[in-house]
Amino acid sequence: MSLIRELFLGFIKLHILYHAGQEPIYGVWLMEELAEHGYQLSAGTLYPTLHSLEKEDYLMSEKKVVDGKTRKYYALTPEGRKALDKGREKAVELLNEIREGN
Repeated sequence: MSLIRELFLGFIKLHILYHAGQEPIYGVWLMEELAEHGYQLSAGTLYPTLHSLEKEDYLMSEKKVVDGKTRKYYALTPEGRKALDKGREKAVELLNEIREGN
């Protein structure tokens, strides 16, 4: 995996945790939201990332039927909240450092 891809995947995970902390989210909505930030994700990248975050206890999921279709919604867990808070802290620290370097 290239360095740029690894960095972007970290940013994407922070986006996922952030939005899952605001309200339950689902894959298609998340792909559209991330596209607004310039991330073009395929389902083959997004869903394994969501499953990984769930397996690591950062997200929990619940299936709901919407318009006759079953949709899996993801929400932030307490561990996910801790990870988001730490990630936010580190992102702000890095951004401040990068800004000062210019």
